[in-house]
Amino acid sequence: MQAFIKIHPDDNVAVALQDLGKGSIQEVAGCPVTLLEDIPRGHKFALADLKEGDAVIKYGNPIGHVTGDVPAGSWIHTHNVKTGLGEVLDYTYEPVHSALSPTEDVTFMGFRRKNGQVGVRNSIWIIPTVGCVNNVVQAIERRSQHLVGGSLDGVLAFPHPYGCSQMGDDQEATRTILADLINHPNAGGVLVLGLGCENSNIDVLKNYLGEYDPERVRFLVSQEVEDELEEGCRIVEELADYVKSFRREPISCSELIIGMKCGGSDGLSGITANPTVGRFSDMLISKGGTTILTEVPEMFGAETLLMNRCANKELFEQTVDLINDFKNYFTSHQQTIYENPSPGNKKGGISTLEDKSLGCTQKSGSAPVEGVLEYGEKVHTKGLNLLSAPGNDLVASTALAASGAHIVLFTTGRGTPFASPVPTCKISTNSPLNEKKNNWIDYNCGVLVEDASQEDVAQGLFDLVIAIASGEPVKAEKAGYHDMAIFKRGVTL
Repeated sequence: MQAFIKIHPDDNVAVALQDLGKGSIQEVAGCPVTLLEDIPRGHKFALADLKEGDAVIKYGNPIGHVTGDVPAGSWIHTHNVKTGLGEVLDYTYEPVHSALSPTEDVTFMGFRRKNGQVGVRNSIWIIPTVGCVNNVVQAIERRSQHLVGGSLDGVLAFPHPYGCSQMGDDQEATRTILADLINHPNAGGVLVLGLGCENSNIDVLKNYLGEYDPERVRFLVSQEVEDELEEGCRIVEELADYVKSFRREPISCSELIIGMKCGGSDGLSGITANPTVGRFSDMLISKGGTTILTEVPEMFGAETLLMNRCANKELFEQTVDLINDFKNYFTSHQQTIYENPSPGNKKGGISTLEDKSLGCTQKSGSAPVEGVLEYGEKVHTKGLNLLSAPGNDLVASTALAASGAHIVLFTTGRGTPFASPVPTCKISTNSPLNEKKNNWIDYNCGVLVEDASQEDVAQGLFDLVIAIASGEPVKAEKAGYHDMAIFKRGVTL
């Protein structure tokens, strides 16, 4: 196993791939570096003497500057590095186009819906219009589990706290996200349960759905029936008969839409798991498929790399707005733009937002940016898309599902059991996490620092995604986990 990695030839730091002891001598590109202190796994050490104000270079890009003189062999982290990020910026389009060569198609076994859309699951979703009926939808879910079987793979309720006492953009966002989920093709049938007096009631919500199949989508207003639990269970039984009429069939992977997200990142995220997801993204796009990258605050500091990969000037301008609108959101709430890395991130070796962002954006691979989506907007262009959503794991993953993702790939260096409305595949950045939390982790990229090849690990992930799309459950599904969260930005009445 390697002791460390220098990611880019221009870097003036290396990253420890295992705990390294004070006084040990590390040979870096033919030059010995004596460590002046212990360096934990995932953390950085200086390869040369740095003077106060010098840039710290990682991934070939600045991730901040040192706050004092730092001799070679020193630990580089939050105690001696400060971000170089500022406020809202002006950007110049300097296109770097790298179109991918087409590769041979691969099929998966999916469900073709009557409207032509494709699903990778065939579930019944129970969606409340308002938080007041959350307990009811969960009770219907529990009472309907006996229906699961055959091609019906689940009855899932998605409680949330919104749908009333909201104003402006928040209310619009709730209605849009709920409509997106109701229309999601992973749901073979949907029961929409309302209360009756809420702002986002069923009659209002129908205006956001567009055309829908009345056999697939059923509605129930709790205040209009004597026993909403009994009536809801009856409707789900009828939906089960409809859903069980669908069968898996071979479908081109060009119809797959995969969301990409990271959480609980560590110093290996940008070295193992995120680049592997980037390779996967390029592989899927080369076969005509679609990927979606989100977490806008975790693009800060690396945004120009994405901007310059935009397929045209219009997309570049949309990406500039994507970034600056989120910065304005921060400042409008008197929050610091760059105060993003969490305590877990820092413990894992991430020192600044630039450090985190340059690792995060590795998930985008090398494909051109072909689409830029507003929060709640459905994907409409094949290839790599950027989606406006925050870094919060559950909010961002729900946003990916709402935009059409069939599956979410979630890389993590710390681990998490959460799920989203669609299969959420957990990818570990390091082998100790995979070994400790194998009940959470679906795929381990930590083997990349144990002499596995990037090509083999990326192909293994691609094969796993095809298997998941064909019905193999992820660990969160086996545990019965399924969650959703809506982005709240405004006033609650």
